[in-house]
Amino acid sequence: MPTTITLSVNGRPVTRTVESRTLLVQLLREHLGLTGTHVGCDTCQCGACVVHLNGRSVKSCAVLAVQADGAEVATIEGLAAADGTLHPMQEAFRKHHGLQCGFCTPGMVMSAIDLVRRHPTPTERQVRTELEGNLCRCTGYHNIVRAVLSGAETMRGAGDPGAAAAAD
Repeated sequence: MPTTITLSVNGRPVTRTVESRTLLVQLLREHLGLTGTHVGCDTCQCGACVVHLNGRSVKSCAVLAVQADGAEVATIEGLAAADGTLHPMQEAFRKHHGLQCGFCTPGMVMSAIDLVRRHPTPTERQVRTELEGNLCRCTGYHNIVRAVLSGAETMRGAGDPGAAAAAD
């Protein structure tokens, strides 16, 4: 049975009518055209679909769109500033070559930002542990870990780990 939901996506109000079985990732990609959120495994194992739901990272292939009714959702498309300036974590991934094919990158970046919000000064071990649910087939993770640690440092320098992503 179709249900009308209203939520905020990247700071903008959205109202859509969806089937009760529609996944959040489907709403984002198919209904809103936000294709930066990737579908990798469709079984909640790879992390390519990670978005922020009310400020916390979630795998959007495991959340029904109706569960996000009234929520705030942030996707990779909502991180950069209006002038195109990258979020500090995005810039760190670019600077430290934390990506190759780029398929896992949006989910990695979104997971990393949530990690830094909860642990502003993460250790390498924490980064590796926290990103266990995000799979990458290309990089071997070394540069990803370096990027996350660098992004965390930059975010701390901004004074508030969540300040640069406040639009979430």
